[in-house]
Amino acid sequence: MSTTDGVRTRDPDRRERILCAAAELVADRGFHAVSMADIGAAAGIVGSGVYRHFDSKAAVLLALLDKGMARLLENAAAAVASGRPDADVLDELVRDQVRFAVDEALLVRLWLGEVRTLPDGDQRRLRRSQRHYVEDWVHTLRELRPELPEAEARARVHVAIGAIQSAATWNAGVPRDRLTALLTECASRCLSA
Repeated sequence: MSTTDGVRTRDPDRRERILCAAAELVADRGFHAVSMADIGAAAGIVGSGVYRHFDSKAAVLLALLDKGMARLLENAAAAVASGRPDADVLDELVRDQVRFAVDEALLVRLWLGEVRTLPDGDQRRLRRSQRHYVEDWVHTLRELRPELPEAEARARVHVAIGAIQSAATWNAGVPRDRLTALLTECASRCLSA
């Protein structure tokens, strides 16, 4: 809180600092090894201050995963609704997923490693969102390649997304631009081979 003319106001960036700190800590140590006090300390506040923004540690994780999933869904919906040719839409879906995996690697690692720690209802909701996202890819791929059986199109999409997201789990020391190009090429080949 800060004081302006004797009136206390909330720091508008505090919630985001908490989320960033939590993402780094949980990705590094694991969900169960991180406390609210750890998150608060990393965000520059006392642990109890985190509770002003989140009811629990699970709520922090859920907010992080919701934020990432919402971004992916929003960008996929925009690409699909753009009216561009299907090949361009699929290229945009790949590029956006690559950007996300490279720029938001912590969120990808959290999804891959920690989504199972959430309550069942939250897991189901996130998985539904994930399926909706994948369906945008599958629909676009099948429009572009109608000869593909649905099961094969779905498998290709999962392989492409998995290949992209794998980059978030290791650091090969490849410069960002080169890594982006490699991931894009790999995913495109999965979808078109």
